[in-house]
Amino acid sequence: MTTSLPETKTGLRLGLATLAATGCLVALLAAGLPARADSDPVLAKVNGSEIRASDVALAEEELGPSLQQMDPATRKDNVLSFLIDMKIVAKAAEDKKVENSDEFKKRLTFARNRLLMDSLLATEGKAATTDDAMKKVYDEAAKQISGEQEVRARHILVETEDEAKAIKAELDKGADFAELAKKKSKDPGASDGGDLGFFTKEQMVPEFSAVAFSLEPGKISDPVKSQFGWHIIKVEEKRNRKAPDFDQVKGQIETYVTRKAQADYVAKLREAAKVERTDAAKADDAAKPADAPKPADNKMAPPAKK
Repeated sequence: MTTSLPETKTGLRLGLATLAATGCLVALLAAGLPARADSDPVLAKVNGSEIRASDVALAEEELGPSLQQMDPATRKDNVLSFLIDMKIVAKAAEDKKVENSDEFKKRLTFARNRLLMDSLLATEGKAATTDDAMKKVYDEAAKQISGEQEVRARHILVETEDEAKAIKAELDKGADFAELAKKKSKDPGASDGGDLGFFTKEQMVPEFSAVAFSLEPGKISDPVKSQFGWHIIKVEEKRNRKAPDFDQVKGQIETYVTRKAQADYVAKLREAAKVERTDAAKADDAAKPADAPKPADNKMAPPAKK
């Protein structure tokens, strides 16, 4: 990294005034300085129009999800090619006066409003994510989490009650639970010996939780029916849940604080705004079919083992 002396307007004028007298000296001094790298180099030119590194960076940010599987070099090359094509096609669109169409003007207005909204909300969200705000959210969540009971259990899941009874009989004779789970369970976690990791009551369907939390560690249940089939459950361990360290969840807290600040800001603006829905909008809403009831969102396993 190179540095350069600051240039004031006065200094610049003096330099220009004395350039003729000191031209050779200045040239010699300049030759001895390392060249300053352009922080935003031109990567391509399309009919004289420049595409710089900052343009590629911006495009990468906008196109992010579609580029995740590419290595950095391939991603950069693809984005640059995209920008080249975009400039070529955009120029052709200008030649055809596409921007004069009503459809284009509507889309341009929408894109402008969306960009204005996103930019302002990003600023509001960033301003809200102070260390104090994030620590406050963490402390409040930690109080709710600490002391809640968790169970670590294994299970074997099969289609019928008869299969479950047969497996229970094998276990009663001393068969290894984990090995039977690997061989006979249809649950995706069967390869881990049916291990579900630690979970709270709310993370399992009620029928499963009721039995799992009533068993003592080391005990095996009788067949338990749920919407997924028939289970044999073995409780491995019980403990009081502990909140993860702040650094472990800092990213999630930052996202939460950001989104909450943005939602609160929008709500405040909406409250102050005069919004009127027309009869046409009301009629359109009335014509829509009612939403179908959604199934319960119970899950058989926690999101991740702890």
